[in-house]
Amino acid sequence: MKLSKLMLGLSLAVGLMTTATAQIVMRNAISVAQNSHAGEAVDTLAREVEKRTNGRIVIKNFYSGSLGGEREVMEAVQLGTQELGHNSTGPVPNFVPETAILDVPFLFRDKAHARAVLDGPIGQELLAKFEPKGFKALAWTENGVRHMTNNKRSVNGPDDLKGLKMRTMENPVHVAAYKGLGIVTTPMAFPEVFTALQTGTIDGQENPLSVIMAANFDQVQKHITLTGHVYSPSVFLMNKAVFDKLSKADQQIFLDAAKEGAKANRARVDKDDAGGVAELRKRGMTVIENVDKAKFIATMGPVNAEFEKRFGKANLDRIRNYK
Repeated sequence: MKLSKLMLGLSLAVGLMTTATAQIVMRNAISVAQNSHAGEAVDTLAREVEKRTNGRIVIKNFYSGSLGGEREVMEAVQLGTQELGHNSTGPVPNFVPETAILDVPFLFRDKAHARAVLDGPIGQELLAKFEPKGFKALAWTENGVRHMTNNKRSVNGPDDLKGLKMRTMENPVHVAAYKGLGIVTTPMAFPEVFTALQTGTIDGQENPLSVIMAANFDQVQKHITLTGHVYSPSVFLMNKAVFDKLSKADQQIFLDAAKEGAKANRARVDKDDAGGVAELRKRGMTVIENVDKAKFIATMGPVNAEFEKRFGKANLDRIRNYK
């Protein structure tokens, strides 16, 4: 009897220890394939968090829109039905309007300029804007510089865009800007885009080289023009209540792991940009590399005037002139 009681006591003790050290499993999601710049971001975050917590916290990643489009992911993170998300700024301004300024076309000189802005005071101020909306924004990452593809014709200048039916992100700044170029805009969640291009529902889309290659858009698009019209940020998001429940040490682990994820993400974007043009030509796309961006900017004059009214010229200049 004494032995049985002892064994029972040991079993209970082991059970309590197992419960006390139970693994915490969180979910994260991206809308593109694992073998992509976004995949590098979320896989690095997961690996770093698991390593730094000695396996106490594990992040399970979902790829290719398997948990829904970016809007659905943001809604789930905001509600707390999903702990983490990694989103481009497509739907973000619908939740955090202050971030819309980042999507103004031709705002950044290049990737280095954009990264300096996001990693500096301006970017950190914007990350703080997520908190009242139920998010903890851990770090800025990136999609890259966006370019235009279509199935109708080579685009050598803004006049060639007129009448093209193109998918845009579910982002009001993008929609307004592209309408100003004469594009027939079709806001659409990313998981729907490949099929829409394949069936001819839309003529084209616009995305960074990393996304175009990861999504195999070359299979359903003939032409790409390196317009570089928008620098596209992305961001690691966490449900704020989940973040707040973590210990201070674990909070710092997530913040540090997100920085590592951003480094890996940007390195992949740089790699894809370096080899992307040759790869897409190899896959059969017609590539227009030399674009007179001044013509695009001039065509968008009326829209840019509206952006200055909306965001304030001083705020736009603060970003444009940041060094």
